[in-house]
Amino acid sequence: MEVSDSFGADSHKELIMAENLTSKQRQVLNFILERLHTVGSSPTIREIAQHFDFSSTGSPRVHLKALAKKGYLRLNPQISRGIELLAQATGIPIVGRVKAGGPEFAVEDVEGYLDLSRVFPNQETIFALRVKGDSMVGVGIMDGDLAIVRRQPSAEEGEIVVALIGEEATVKRFFKEPRGVRLEPANPAYEPVVSKDAIIVGKVIGLVRGYGTFKVIG
Repeated sequence: MEVSDSFGADSHKELIMAENLTSKQRQVLNFILERLHTVGSSPTIREIAQHFDFSSTGSPRVHLKALAKKGYLRLNPQISRGIELLAQATGIPIVGRVKAGGPEFAVEDVEGYLDLSRVFPNQETIFALRVKGDSMVGVGIMDGDLAIVRRQPSAEEGEIVVALIGEEATVKRFFKEPRGVRLEPANPAYEPVVSKDAIIVGKVIGLVRGYGTFKVIG
């Protein structure tokens, strides 16, 4: 079953892509998010400087002020851990690459965030992966789309998954084979991949294209 949901004219408010951030601003923001998640409190400015090997606290102050100006956080200079994240800095992480293992992503792998809380109230095991290539155009998954993925180590026959072969992530239909698994493209220009070493990272449960349309897959 597939259900399309057009967000409408204000949909950009729910799809926080962090595209207006520089690479370093994005890394600083992700480090703050990681610390909040793992430690329960925001880092101090000195801790940010140490993490990124800045020579002084001046550089993190510049990045924090830029993030505050762009609406990602609020600064309270009266306390040492006075960094408060605002709503648009949270949500489903958009990653450029995935790895096997736990649910956490390295700070440098996160490109931005999606707020799909009205569709997925529990977002803890969900991430978004940017699709590269046209191997799944037959099922409407286009180059540049964001595949919404629920982390899980297995899948049912015919489900669309994100799988790792070595260090490479691919989006394909999953089938079991005597020789391992078959990852089936939805484009006749591509051959299926049969592998004993493929690792299922998660199941594709939705798709975001641009700033207008979300589609549930399942």
